[in-house]
Amino acid sequence: MRNKEPRNAQNEDKNKIIGGVLYLVATPIGNLSDISERALKTLSEVDFVAAEDTRNTGKLLAYFGISKPMVSYFEHNKRERGEVILARLLNGESCALVTDAGTPAISDPGEDLVVLCAENGVTVTSVPGCSAVVNALALSALPTGRFAFEGFLSTNKNERSERLNEIKNDTRTTIFYEAPHKLQKTLEDLYGAFGDRRVSLCRELTKLNEEIIRTTLSGAIEYYTQNAPRGEYVLVVEGASKDELVSDAFWHDMTVEEHVDYYISREMKKMDAIKAVAKDRGVAKSEIYKVVNVE
Repeated sequence: MRNKEPRNAQNEDKNKIIGGVLYLVATPIGNLSDISERALKTLSEVDFVAAEDTRNTGKLLAYFGISKPMVSYFEHNKRERGEVILARLLNGESCALVTDAGTPAISDPGEDLVVLCAENGVTVTSVPGCSAVVNALALSALPTGRFAFEGFLSTNKNERSERLNEIKNDTRTTIFYEAPHKLQKTLEDLYGAFGDRRVSLCRELTKLNEEIIRTTLSGAIEYYTQNAPRGEYVLVVEGASKDELVSDAFWHDMTVEEHVDYYISREMKKMDAIKAVAKDRGVAKSEIYKVVNVE
């Protein structure tokens, strides 16, 4: 019988750093103790590190006694620097991509580097860890089964309004990022678009001053009128309720008969119209049959 390889040997082989691979390495979002053993191993053994801010990453590496060549990779140099990193990867070097905190490529220019590597046949793998999105969602006390991540809303008034209008009927829990000096305006815009939904405001996650405020959008507006926002925020907002969807629906003020006639006027057969009305109203087809005379 063939002897099985020891588990620790299998693990070491799986975690071996390979040339020509881009490693997306998640780093702590506050508490340095959250860094993983695998992340430290990867940062210690790759050929170089690509960082959003080499000063911040330099401090992190120094804290753990790691010294590595670094290149900067951020929003305003990602096009030219991405090509440089790609060339080194194609030449057989290994690279760890890190952001200032959390998981690279999530609301982060690392997204473009991953696309560039994928287009050029370069292997990309993830060294998972902290993510402010997931942490905030788990702490929110709002539904977590289905959610949408929006990141930072546009600062352009028209684009922001258009986007909020597009997602206002989404029943999933929705997550946003926001800076403290823009928080009050964003809360007001969310309230204007969504109405008074529940919201969890998460700041300083994993840090000493971590704070989770579970309230409503109107309650949050009132609170931050009297208390200055501090730190970066993750806003977890309740999705649209069935009642909200009904009140916004084009057929809200129609009778059942008018609703059916609406679909028939658009060349839909009566039976199909009844099915469509039942779906719109979230009721059984038999309920519509009772009201509409089916010949």
